[in-house]
Amino acid sequence: MLRSLASGRLLGRVTGDERPVVLALHGWARDHHDFDAVLAPSGEPPLCAVALDLPGFGSAPPPPEPWGSPEYAQAVSAVFDDMAAPVVVVGHSFGGRVAVQLAANWPDMVAALVLTGVPLFHPSGRPARVRWRYRAVRRLHRVGLVSDERIERAAQRHGSADYRSARGVMRQVLVRTLSETYEGALSAIGCPTILVWGDDDGVAPLAIANEAAEHLRRAELRCIPGAGHLLPRTAPGALRQAVTDSLAWR
Repeated sequence: MLRSLASGRLLGRVTGDERPVVLALHGWARDHHDFDAVLAPSGEPPLCAVALDLPGFGSAPPPPEPWGSPEYAQAVSAVFDDMAAPVVVVGHSFGGRVAVQLAANWPDMVAALVLTGVPLFHPSGRPARVRWRYRAVRRLHRVGLVSDERIERAAQRHGSADYRSARGVMRQVLVRTLSETYEGALSAIGCPTILVWGDDDGVAPLAIANEAAEHLRRAELRCIPGAGHLLPRTAPGALRQAVTDSLAWR
């Protein structure tokens, strides 16, 4: 069952009998359920943790404007008041972008970081280019020469699966976060970080984890064979082990 947190500003599932010491942040178009088998697996004691529905996903309403990961981190930081800080923050994919900002900007609140499948860098070293036809239609739409219906048809034809499925402000959130860079934030993180990565992750390839490790001061990479991108679901035991190992740094 979801609980209201941060004075009603956030929603999340709380596990364990004591104040939470783990904060779990899910990926794009996912929700808190992705961490069920990590935080409270059947037959094992639950971790004292909070798994949020990030704004715009699951049961949480969208943000009031197109947030990037810094704004998401600012909003999420309010949950620290409900926790026994400093905490271990675990982030998957989009949630990992937010987790990086939390660790960089609230160092006293984050004892350790666990990241998995986070697209912190573009594999080619630069953002993917939008097809020129779609860019042209977008420019015409901005000046009122193309209707909303036509720009939506173009988005469905040329956009990524995430872009096509996103609506309203969440589509703008996606565009904004895809253009972000994280080298500075990663270099600012002083806490220990465990990178738990599928060796066959097709969304955030293993090379991204290796590059992130080069920017982090204290990083360990754990490669999980055959786990793919949705590692909290496909290899929850490996992620749980990384989280429990990280609790030693509190």
